[in-house]
Amino acid sequence: MISNYSVFSLFLFILLSSSSAKPPSSKQNRFIQCLSYHSNASVPFSSTFFTSNSSAFTTILNSTAQNLRYLLLSKPKPEFIFTPTDDSQVQKAVVCSKQLGIHLRVRSGGHDYEGLSYVSQIETPFIVVDLSKLRSVNVDIQSNSAWIQAGATLGEVYYRIAEKSRTHGFPAGLYTSLGVGGHITGGAYGTMMRKYGLAADNVLDARIVDVNGRILDRKTMGKDLFWAIRGGGGASFGVILWWKIKLVPVPSTVTVFSVSKTLEQGATKLLHRWQQVAATKLDRHLNIRVLIQPTVVDSISGKRTITTLFQGQFLGGVKRLLNVMQTGFPELNLTRKDCTESNWLNSVMYIAGYANGTRPEVLLQGKPPFKSYFKAKSDFVKDPIPETALEGIWKRMLEETSSLIIWNPYGGVMSEISESAIPFPHRKVLFKIQYLTGWLAANEDEAKHIDWIRKLYSYMTPYVTKSPRQAYVNYRDLDLGINKKKNTSIAEASAWGTRYFKDNFYRLIKIKTKVDPHNFFRHEQSIPPLARKA
Repeated sequence: MISNYSVFSLFLFILLSSSSAKPPSSKQNRFIQCLSYHSNASVPFSSTFFTSNSSAFTTILNSTAQNLRYLLLSKPKPEFIFTPTDDSQVQKAVVCSKQLGIHLRVRSGGHDYEGLSYVSQIETPFIVVDLSKLRSVNVDIQSNSAWIQAGATLGEVYYRIAEKSRTHGFPAGLYTSLGVGGHITGGAYGTMMRKYGLAADNVLDARIVDVNGRILDRKTMGKDLFWAIRGGGGASFGVILWWKIKLVPVPSTVTVFSVSKTLEQGATKLLHRWQQVAATKLDRHLNIRVLIQPTVVDSISGKRTITTLFQGQFLGGVKRLLNVMQTGFPELNLTRKDCTESNWLNSVMYIAGYANGTRPEVLLQGKPPFKSYFKAKSDFVKDPIPETALEGIWKRMLEETSSLIIWNPYGGVMSEISESAIPFPHRKVLFKIQYLTGWLAANEDEAKHIDWIRKLYSYMTPYVTKSPRQAYVNYRDLDLGINKKKNTSIAEASAWGTRYFKDNFYRLIKIKTKVDPHNFFRHEQSIPPLARKA
């Protein structure tokens, strides 16, 4: 049997002998040597370790990164990427990074809006531990639960659940390429949240690598850390390896629909009415989100208008849905021909934007359907926005070439859960707003688009939550504030921390101080520990 050291030496020989490769840095050398030293079995370096000189480096880096802004050549790149194939290799990566003083970023699905899982703007050099090879989904229908590895995508999770049962589901996100590991750490909402709450509300257990390289479960990590990782944001407390989730019952028939209205068709009044009923008046089995964007109405003149798309999922058949709508939201004039009866998995695919008839096996590919350059921001709303203010939004949206606003209703069970049940505090609101501006070419004027969304965000100030103005941590927004490389003060971090977590932020700080006092797990908006006494 070849020893670990021999494998390490052979790997270095191949790397150094390659005509296309430069000698690895001493940091890379020491990391590989450390991994080999701490591993009981040989680590397959050739298929798990990618330096910037490797032909596969760019492919691996770009593979799941969603926001093309953070793949530009001007953005910092990791020294190397490590793609572990089992839990023990993640342990060793943490141990070695800590031992060698290497700054670590961890990526599960790559959907971080500000690229924090694969780009470090405040601290270089850094490495990326990519969990994309850790994607097992073990569904147990008898216990209504499943163990999921952090690198699995939501599409894979949904597919594996439906493979075992047509009457079980999970209330997580809308976009099937999201990585489970990071998604749930932010709370994770979906179309069933009015009935079942967030994904993080339905976590039964977890396995996490802590700062000392130990694998902890719910029992061994303790109630505080288990509370913190379910909605306290990713990469502050350790590396999530597995989530154990609670499956929820879904009916064999689920109905979906889309109804489009332009300004000329009364969209403003209809959206104003939606604010009054979507969260507070409608059956909790029904979720109607609204996608708002400019559309061209005359290709010759280029004249544009605003289109609102009311897109719904109802946990039940169309007959009952029409009764619910006639009672609670007749203004939408929903008809049977607008609706499609399906099963839960197909309803998920419909909301995710897959074409009718797409085979569910596409969910196993685990890849985002598209990528773009974008900037996003978020808000929460407690009182309906007046029609005159909506008209101001339309005016500003028509000034931007490619903009999108999405409104997601809350209410139902969401308003019945305490703000401190988990770190995610946004419970007693009517709806959440996501603002997006996007572009397709790297040479477009990024500053122009970002200036536009910042001005829109400023315009919305009177109409959204205050003290603090709340934001959703899974829609990371570095405009709210950035940690310093070292010694970020609690007052400085509160600028963004209280927006994401309200008063839960201060409990998160205490837990961080207890489990990671030296701030090993850190990024631009990670939870800071209390300053150590001299």
